[in-house]
Order: sequence, then C-alpha cells, then structure tokens
Amino acid sequence: MNSYYFTEEHEMFRESLRAFLEKEVAPNIEKWEEQRRTPRDIWKKMGDMGFLGLSYPEQYGGANLDFFYDVVFNEELCRMNSGGFAITQQVVQYMSCPNILKFGSEALKQKYLPGIISGDLISSIGITEPSAGSDAQNIKTTAKREGDYYIVNGSKTFITNGVYGDFIVTVVKTDPEAGAAGVSLLVIEQKMDGVSTRKLKKLGWHCSDTAEINFDNVKVPVENLIGEEGRGFYYLMNGLQLERLCAVPGAVTGMETAIEMTLQYMSEREAFGRSINKFQVLRHRIAQLASEVEALKAFSYHCCKMYADNIYDVKLCSMAKLLATELAEKVATQCLQFYGGYGFMEEYPLARMYRDVRVGTIGGGSSEIMREIIAKIIIDDVNYDNPKSSKNIVERSNNTKEVPKVNATFESILSDVGVKASSASPLGKTLKFDFGDDQLFIDGTLSENTVSAENVDADCTIKISQDDFTRLVNGDLNPMGAVMSGKIKIDGDMGVAMKLQSLFS
Repeated sequence: MNSYYFTEEHEMFRESLRAFLEKEVAPNIEKWEEQRRTPRDIWKKMGDMGFLGLSYPEQYGGANLDFFYDVVFNEELCRMNSGGFAITQQVVQYMSCPNILKFGSEALKQKYLPGIISGDLISSIGITEPSAGSDAQNIKTTAKREGDYYIVNGSKTFITNGVYGDFIVTVVKTDPEAGAAGVSLLVIEQKMDGVSTRKLKKLGWHCSDTAEINFDNVKVPVENLIGEEGRGFYYLMNGLQLERLCAVPGAVTGMETAIEMTLQYMSEREAFGRSINKFQVLRHRIAQLASEVEALKAFSYHCCKMYADNIYDVKLCSMAKLLATELAEKVATQCLQFYGGYGFMEEYPLARMYRDVRVGTIGGGSSEIMREIIAKIIIDDVNYDNPKSSKNIVERSNNTKEVPKVNATFESILSDVGVKASSASPLGKTLKFDFGDDQLFIDGTLSENTVSAENVDADCTIKISQDDFTRLVNGDLNPMGAVMSGKIKIDGDMGVAMKLQSLFS
C-alpha cells in the first residue's frame, strides 16, 4: 500500500524523521510525561532539521512539499506513543497557523510563520469556551474596536499549548449580535497585558500543556486581525478537514504500534505451559483488530489523497475521523486486556496509550458531531424539503422592510440574482454556481457584476443543488452548516466564496 501513495523521497524522509525521533524523543518520553511538559528545544531541533513547515511556502522557511510528507510526519510523531508529544505540533502546523497562511495579511505571515517553521515559536488555537465547544458561532469572548486596537474580554478553555506557547489564534465576537457573521480571528500574544493562563490537569496527553485562558481588557493591534471582520467562522470551517485528516493517519499508526507491542508481549508471555499467542480466542481477537486497522488505513490514505488533490469531501473526512478515533479506543482497550494486570501498570506502554486515545472522540469534533454531519449528508439530502413556493415570497424583517426572495426556477434565479449581483460591489474575480444541469456564472472583473448561464471556468466554483441555492440566498440555509454537511462544495479561490454574503445581502 505504501508504494501506491508514497514515493521513494517520501520514504527517505520517513527514515530520516524516524531516526531523529528514536534518538531525540523516544528515550525522553517517560521523563516528559512525568514533568508534564515537552521542552521547547526539541521543536527547535526539529526545525533545524527541516521537519517543520513541510507544506508551507519556501518564502517563510517552509519546504513547499506535497501533503503526503505531512502524512508521514503525523504517522511518525504518533509512533512515539505519546499523544501529548504529537498534539503540540499538530496544533501548530495544522490547526492554528494555517489560518494565518491562508487568510492573514503579509505582515502577519512574515511575523509569525518563520518562527513556527523554525521551531522558535509555538502557537495555539483558542475556540472552546466554558459554555461553547462545537457550537463555535455562539462564543462569548468579545473584541470591541477602539481606534487602532481591539479590546478583548472573555475566556477560553481546553487550549493545547495555551501555557507554554507564544501566541493564540483566537476566535472572538466582533459583532455579538450577528451570530456566525460576527465571528472574527485575532492573533493574541500571550505576553500581552491582560492575558492570564491556568494549567489544567488531564487524564492523558501529560507532556502537553492544556490551559484555561482569560482575557481582561487585552489591547490587540488591529493589524492582528486575520482576514476580514466577520469571516472567522468561515475560516474555521475551511480548516476543519485538514484538522481531522491529520489525526487519522496518526491514529492508524498508533493502533499498528499497539498491535505490534502486544504481539511481542504475547510471544513472550506464557500461561498453562505455552505462550499466550497460541490461544485461539486471543489469536482471533488480534486477527479481527488487525483487519479493521488495515481497512481503515486504506480508507484514510484514500481521504488523504483526495485532500492532496484539492478535493474536499466533508462526508468522507468526517467518516474517517469518526471511525479512526472510535477504533483507537477499541484497540487500546483490547490490547491492554492482553497484558492482563501488567497493562494496568504505568511502566507498560498500553497504559499511556489507553489514557491518550480517550480524547480522540471528543476533540476536533466529537463523535456525536461527526455522526450528525454524516446524517445530514446521507439523510437530509434525500428527504430535503423543496421550497414552499416557486413564486416570489416577501419576508418581513424586524424593521418591517420587505426583502424580495429569490425564485426557485432556474430562469427566475438567473434574473433575480442578476439584479442582486449588479447592485453589489464587484467581486474582482469570477464565480460559478454548478447546479448540475445548469450553471450560473458571475463575472465580477468589470465595474459591475454580470450574471449569465455560461458554463465556463471560474476562479471559484460552488457545487450546490438548485433548491439549496434558493434556500441559501433567501436566508433559509446556514452557509457554514451547508459547507459542513456537504451541501456546498467549494473548488478554487476560497476568498471569492467568502464574499457571498456581501453579494446577496
């Protein structure tokens, strides 16, 4: 399977990284676990070796490599059997800093990306709050603009790298009344006045730091805003597939490692005059686990290949994350059982693995959230209600202003969207809605947006059903919910898609 997805260069990189980790990390994991901290100098060493920022642009110190180098990176980090060690750089490389890379200003990129690639800086992403986790649009942390600064107040919790890190890509409400459209992203440095942290004690991931963070009138320069105000929720949704995918190959490698260690133990441990790998019930249980892991491995590589080819399949990524994290719990539990009483002892590796895998079904979207996303895709699309009427509908807002809604037929959509688009600011680029049989093309490169039914290439193509498009434009379908559930698939320039709200408001 490896030769199908990995080149000789990938495997040379794997050998080099594995040799480094075996020498510099493996002998120290137990000590770091006891100290509840991974020393920063290990990240600096990894940066010096070129192991960080693999897919980041060369202009910031990255290597501009393909995504399967990142797959190798995550597999080898997780081979160390320490979730705390692996998650530290997973948060930096795949969860927090991609927001700066994709949406931040050039000044922000120049300020922070070279440091995270060299290993000199550690970042975190501040989303979860005491009263808001998966429901990110309902966060309470506010950022009120006053002149050249945002004044930030609120709190975050369960923030990996939140104690010993350098800066936080923080989710804030710049408009508390606007729901998802009021969410923005700010880079908040942990040394700023008013930022305080409290280290949390965890069941697992002992050598990573997890924090509760409080913001008390923190003055954050306006230039620390990532992208545009009100686009933060969209930016977060754009990064979810990468966050989930980086966890899947690592989880598979962790399970393979558990099985390898367990097989070694079974060959050495004797009971009733023979090694326990001769007992049929244990042999069959191992065979079952190995089969499930191998099947998941093939599926995970398939998902990674799709991502590498710029195909963002929310359904498959959600399925992979769900299956990988739940199977990891099963493998850790059953492999620990093979060890008997020794598995319950901290000096044996399955004890740490058992503790560490438990958070997998919680972080990065809980199993319940994954199931709901998948259910919306495979169920709601089949039984989706059509718009109530194909006629013009008039909706009254709180100020009683009448807002004409878009019609349901393609001809009327073409006409009505043409009116809306022509009155909006020019997009600056081209955008196409692909309804399957019909296409709606918006040319925003001139002084005024123009709409046609041409089927030509565009800077950004949005695949969506005609019914869902009607509901989207009429405000009956949440755009981010539609993206998460797979009703909307975006191909091309994400920045163009981010302007949809201004186009149809």
